[in-house]
Amino acid sequence: MPSTGDGTAELRELVAVMDLLRSPGGCPWDAAQTHASLVPYAIEEVHEVVEAIESGDREDLREELGDLLLQVVFHARVAKEHPEEPFGIAEVAAGITAKLRRRHPHVFEVGEAREGGSGDAPAGSEDQHARWERIKKTEKNRASVLDGIPAGLPALARAQKVLSRASRAGLETGGPGREVPGGAVVADAGDQGEAELGARILALVAEAHERGLDAEGALRGAVRRLEGELRRAEQA
Repeated sequence: MPSTGDGTAELRELVAVMDLLRSPGGCPWDAAQTHASLVPYAIEEVHEVVEAIESGDREDLREELGDLLLQVVFHARVAKEHPEEPFGIAEVAAGITAKLRRRHPHVFEVGEAREGGSGDAPAGSEDQHARWERIKKTEKNRASVLDGIPAGLPALARAQKVLSRASRAGLETGGPGREVPGGAVVADAGDQGEAELGARILALVAEAHERGLDAEGALRGAVRRLEGELRRAEQA
C-alpha cells in the first residue's frame, strides 16, 4: 500500500480516537489502564515488531508498527491526566525531536558550532555513534558510558549492549582467544555466519541445562563482572 501523505492527519485521528476511548462514555477497559498495567503490552508489541521484521512480511510489519505506535499514544494519553506533572503526545514528540537535533550536531549545526570546532561531518557511522554516546553522557550527567542500560534487559541483550557501549568508548573488552574482564573467553568467529553462531550459543545453553545451571543467570553474572571492570577502567 503506497504512502499517501506525511501521516499528520492520520496521527491526529489516532490521538482523537484514543482520547475518545479514554474519556467518559468511552471504553471502560481503556479508561482503567495505567502506565504500569500497560507495560506487558508494550513489551509484547516490541517483540511482535521484531518477529515481523525477521519474517519479512511487510503487511505484518505495518500492522505491528501500528500496534507499537498505539502504545506510545496510549501512554501519552494516560500521562496527560497526571494531577501534578501532565504531558501529552505533543510534549513527547517535541522532546524526541529536540534530542535528535542535540545529538546530531554534524547535521543540524554548522561551522565552529560543531563539536570540536570543526565544520566537517564525522568520517563514518562509528564516529557518529561515539559522538552520540559522548553527548548523551554529558546531557544526562552520567558517570559512566554504561549508565542508563535498562536493568530489565535479558542477559544476552544486556551483554551485547555493554560490549557495544564499551567499544564505542574505547574501553578494552578482550578479543578472540582472550579472556574478557567478565570471565568469559572470546572465541574467534572467523567467517562464521549467524546460523553457526546461534548453534554455538544454543549448544552452551544445552550444556548449562545438562549441568543443572541457569544459562541466563550465568551470563548475567558475567556481564555484572564485566561492567565492574569497565567502570573501574573508566575511573582509572
